[in-house]
Formats: sequence, C-alpha cells, structure tokens
Amino acid sequence: MPKTQIKSKFEKADTEDMEINLEDLKAKENRPQIILMKNKIREVTPPEKIRKALDEMRTKDGIIGYILRNARSGAVDLNDPAKIIDYAILSSSAKDTGKELSQTFDLGEIEHVLIEGKNVKLLSLTVGENDISVFMEKNVDHNKICRTLCSVA
Repeated sequence: MPKTQIKSKFEKADTEDMEINLEDLKAKENRPQIILMKNKIREVTPPEKIRKALDEMRTKDGIIGYILRNARSGAVDLNDPAKIIDYAILSSSAKDTGKELSQTFDLGEIEHVLIEGKNVKLLSLTVGENDISVFMEKNVDHNKICRTLCSVA
C-alpha cells in the first residue's frame, strides 16, 4: 500500500529578498500578523565597471593598489605582488572587524572602513556585491576615492 503524503494548502515561500515589518509583529486585536515584503531589486553593478574605475585611479600618484572581489571573481593589482596575501588578510580582517564593531555597538550599516597607519591607509567598502579594498599613501584623499567608487554603482 503506497504511503500517503499530507498536502498542505501552504507552499514553501521563497524568503530570499523578503523582510518582516516589525510593526506588523505587534498584536492587533490580539492577533499577531506577519507581512512579508519584497525588497526593491538593486541594480547589480558589474565588476568590470568598477575595475575600470579602479584602474583609472591606479594611474594616480599615491595609490598602492586594490583588491576587488565578489562571489564569482576577484582582481588584485598591487605594487608589491609578494605581499598579496598580507594585503588580502588585512583587507578581510578590516571588513570583518568593522562589521563586528558595528553590531556590538549597534552603529547600523557600515558605509566604509578606513585604517590609517604611519605611511599607508586602507579604504574598504562594498559596492553592490563587490568588496573593494584600496591601499594608498596617507596623503591621498580617501573620501574622493569613496565617492568615485560609490558613483559607479
């Protein structure tokens, strides 16, 4: 005798790109309600577009290099290729630490992370789904670089 399957009138909902409106979780007339809303679809910035902007920046004085990565690809352009792993670890650690500090102190979403050393600084940001780290000399205006990369999106 074949096993019967219980059929439900509820189908599995695709929860990707959905959010729960917290106001709707509060009980109304003693009945809690949950409303799932689709997020607005963000235009995906192609990494080629960002890489073109980074390559143009790279020609300017004071830019040491950059790391560009997303789920499908990555690009590294640095003055000292022997230190690629060191730069990659610093870049990843800066981003992770920034997220952790933001969550710990309830600071909200991070726009960018800036680390300044004695002679060099690192700007780390995300544009679309692309993680970008730009290494530069301390005298370079990181705000200008940040505005340029964010305007590419």
